[in-house]
Amino acid sequence: MFPRSTPGPSLLRGATQRRLGRRDALRLGGLSAFGAALAACGVQGTGVPAASVDAGTLATFWQGKTQHGKLDFANWPLYMDPKRPELAKFTEQTGIEVNYQEVIQEMGPWFAKVQPQLSAKQSIGFDLMVITNGIQFGQFRAAGFLAPLDHAQLPNFTKNAGAKYTGETFDEGNVFSVPWSSGITGIAYDPEKTGREITSLADLWDPKFTGKVGMMSDVTELGNFGLLAAGIKPEDSTEDGWRKAAALLKKQRDAGIVRKYFEQDYVDALGSGEVWLTQAWSGDVFQKNLSDGTNLKFVIPEEGGTIWTDNFAIPITAANPVDALKMIDFFYEVENAAALAEYINYVCPVPAAQAQITKDAAALTGSDRTEMHQVAASPLVFPSEADYAKLHYYVDFNTAEQQQTFSSIFDAIILG
Repeated sequence: MFPRSTPGPSLLRGATQRRLGRRDALRLGGLSAFGAALAACGVQGTGVPAASVDAGTLATFWQGKTQHGKLDFANWPLYMDPKRPELAKFTEQTGIEVNYQEVIQEMGPWFAKVQPQLSAKQSIGFDLMVITNGIQFGQFRAAGFLAPLDHAQLPNFTKNAGAKYTGETFDEGNVFSVPWSSGITGIAYDPEKTGREITSLADLWDPKFTGKVGMMSDVTELGNFGLLAAGIKPEDSTEDGWRKAAALLKKQRDAGIVRKYFEQDYVDALGSGEVWLTQAWSGDVFQKNLSDGTNLKFVIPEEGGTIWTDNFAIPITAANPVDALKMIDFFYEVENAAALAEYINYVCPVPAAQAQITKDAAALTGSDRTEMHQVAASPLVFPSEADYAKLHYYVDFNTAEQQQTFSSIFDAIILG
């Protein structure tokens, strides 16, 4: 942890700026033209991608592959301590030298950058990358661009991964991916302003809060919340359900309940009292309270919230896939997962890391110890099983046309 005389972890990470980039990567409305371009490139998914690979395919990919002692790793900016202590530890333990590059800014441009090489079965210069669940993940998978993971070489994942992360609807069975980190979309509110506890999505439609409700301009987030408010599970939804959700969101908008459809600025609006309750990302609320001393609350609505996941994946043309598997499994060792969570404060996919962080806090003093305990105790970093039970993955698209339809339906709410 950092002493009070230096900026806190969230400020050094530039967490707000980074989150904006990652959430923008899922802003489907801005990807409609891109999706059409992908269709022209012949990489559009045309059906339901296979959820698994057979043993023969798995064996064929990994046959003869050995550790080479080097690894090229592509990640998002500011997603690891700049001093890279975990990477130094990994190299010391395995002898594998890591070339770590913060080259992923948004998923759409990243897919567009690497698609030509992968289509030509050429190396993209990286053996491991962190990619977000969403339309590009489906396109990576459907186009055959991701290597099937050999779980026999991932014993720490098998032993330590939380149950929520072994049942992901966008990659059932973790055939092509395992989580790096994740976050929750729920409701943040100022209890002094609302005058009551907020528990339900219905609170976002309550006329009592007219002009004081914030919703997100990200159509992925807005649309999926609309579905949950309409009693529809995003993972089971169809176009008919999308239109029902949009009708409900339109009523909320036309009644004047929504003050604004926010991007990242909802955090400041909530802190200033411009809005009293708003759609929010869990990490933002935790970091806002930690850095500014606010007393904002975050809740997963009783109808449910959404969970996004940034995932380890190995490109099919990786030159060093065995080295990549070793890196993946390294971060599922409890001590290493804890070290990462202590720095980035996002939802950790290794539940046992919570006890490790508490242990690490005991070795600190003063404010450092207090802040570390806050990380360990926060349900925004370590959700309970009851919390996880209420979380849903986003609508999963199989084709660019489906994505465009979804986008146009919910863009009309924001633009109207």
